[in-house]
Amino acid sequence: MLHGIIDIGSNTVRMAIYLIEGSHIELLLKKKHTVGLAGYLRDGMMQQQGIDKAVEILEEFKSFLATFRITNVSAFTTAALRNAKNSREAVSQIEERTGLKIRVITGDEEATFDFIGATRTLQSEDGLLIDIGGGSTEIVTYRNRKIEYKTSLPMGSLAFRTQYVAGLLPTLTECMQMEAVAEEILSGATEFAGIQVDGIAGIGGTVKGAAALYNILFNQPAANTRMETKRLRTIIGDFVSDHELTQEMTIALMRAVPDRMHTIIPGLVIADVLARRFKAKGITYSDSGVREGYIYDQIIGR
Repeated sequence: MLHGIIDIGSNTVRMAIYLIEGSHIELLLKKKHTVGLAGYLRDGMMQQQGIDKAVEILEEFKSFLATFRITNVSAFTTAALRNAKNSREAVSQIEERTGLKIRVITGDEEATFDFIGATRTLQSEDGLLIDIGGGSTEIVTYRNRKIEYKTSLPMGSLAFRTQYVAGLLPTLTECMQMEAVAEEILSGATEFAGIQVDGIAGIGGTVKGAAALYNILFNQPAANTRMETKRLRTIIGDFVSDHELTQEMTIALMRAVPDRMHTIIPGLVIADVLARRFKAKGITYSDSGVREGYIYDQIIGR
């Protein structure tokens, strides 16, 4: 059967169409809009403009689904709407205006779906998984391919950019502020104290964009998915606004992350803090994540 998955995230709103046959899934198509819902939060409240933008995108997706008579549709939302003080009211309005039933997944559920989706492609039996989203960061440690610890932390690339960055690119001082906040938030995740790993598996748009930028800057093949973590601070330092960008660096930024130029450095600050905290030498991008995990757990598994 054909099944549409709509993921209303803090930075992007995505729709993916999958062919599901038994326990096998095939991604046929992806569509996305970089909406930045987390940027519409004011004093913790989702503003009407953000709700209207979400409705606009969802109506477009509904039209596409109707054209191809795809009636099996699941929609869920993560941190931006989950953490809003008016979450229930905002989601209810979106449901009423679009006719879509939207599930607000918890941080714990998001971490679980991340793990289920990612471990379908991961080779290692033990390890650590991160998903740096726009409004939250999920961390999962696993042993023998089973979850050991998991958490969802209130720090994300768009949330940090909105709260701490005045311009398109952050200053060095703003990066240091974001770093301090990320370290403080991470220190509260006491269940991860003492954990050290050689490598981290990373999923989501931030890690994907970071890997694309890394490959251009360090002359790696486009198919490379592994970043040496010791180079993350170099990238951050090169793209702060008080450092003069060369034309080559500007081109690299535009080619690698045209839709994430404003959030990629805040996201890398979080990645660097995580890598140093867990003593990881590398971060490897995995293309499967929360949407695939949702299918395996909530659709195929039920």
